[in-house]
Amino acid sequence: MARVTLQTIADEVGVSRMTVSNAFSRPDQLSAELRERILDVAASLGYAGPDPSARALARGRTGVVGVLLESPRDAFRDDVAVGFVRAAAGALADAGYSLALLHSTAGGETMPARDVAMDGAIVYACSPSDESVQQLLHRRIPTVRVEGGPIPGVVDVAIDDATGARAAAQHLVDLGHRDVAIVTTGVDADGARWDAPQPTSLAPIHRRLDGWFAALGPAGIRPRVVGTAGTQIDRTLQDRIGVLLDDPPTAVLAYSDLAALEVLEAARLRGIPVPGRLSVVGFDDNPIAERIRPPLTTVRQDTQAKGETAARVLLAQIAGERVEAPAPLPTRLVVRLTTAPPAASRSADTRRVEEPRA
Repeated sequence: MARVTLQTIADEVGVSRMTVSNAFSRPDQLSAELRERILDVAASLGYAGPDPSARALARGRTGVVGVLLESPRDAFRDDVAVGFVRAAAGALADAGYSLALLHSTAGGETMPARDVAMDGAIVYACSPSDESVQQLLHRRIPTVRVEGGPIPGVVDVAIDDATGARAAAQHLVDLGHRDVAIVTTGVDADGARWDAPQPTSLAPIHRRLDGWFAALGPAGIRPRVVGTAGTQIDRTLQDRIGVLLDDPPTAVLAYSDLAALEVLEAARLRGIPVPGRLSVVGFDDNPIAERIRPPLTTVRQDTQAKGETAARVLLAQIAGERVEAPAPLPTRLVVRLTTAPPAASRSADTRRVEEPRA
């Protein structure tokens, strides 16, 4: 059977090819009766519609936005990433766009960042040196970065990491903690004490380190830092958390709630009560933070607002607008039940209360 084309339908109806095309893509250009007749003929001939690639070429847009993830499999284990993608997808759908998930690993001859047709892209928590990021940049399509390392010339949608981290560290200082550790990605650290933040290519980690040290430094606290050079929780970080808790500090600041969960599990395995002997503060306010027992003290970021802002900024670029980076989205400390004064302070307070008066 011969392939049915717009011209086939046009010949059958007795109209021009352009008229048939308008019936599918510009229905306002035809009367309702004529359009219905064209569509009926098309259906009877088994025509499904214009070729999507040809239609996108004619319109100059695909109606698709990509979101580049380092590893979709790992990302969707994290409710924070899921919440971000859900919010971005909803905002894009409201504007008539669909979201395509792009992984950053090449499979055979295919590299999604290079090969998938799209009008713009969101780069989420990827290293700027990643080959997929570089391929995406070579396409010169509108792009927005969220988390990960800075990309020259690409608008950044960020949260106020530094203020949130400073509030978390100050909370521990105010409780009386002086032996504090930091657990993070983006730095290769084996538990040595730091006098100041060390360089990292991950912008959110850089900002969080600045915030933590802004509160710890004035209190005279030199935190022990354990970390991995990678961007995700890996065996190196898990092993170093274990070594840290073999000689535990009184409090831990974790770069994420998932990292805080690793600390809590390592503490459980060693019989270290939380917050009895160890206080733990996370970051993100992942939905799991409120569900675990004890509920996790953490820093809340608004993933809904972050996803919607990334979509709004990208859509403005697609529309040809000149866009400046938006102000960092606010964060706030949420105090739950994994933090308390250090055990020594509580014991001293108890002794003072119990001492009889002379």
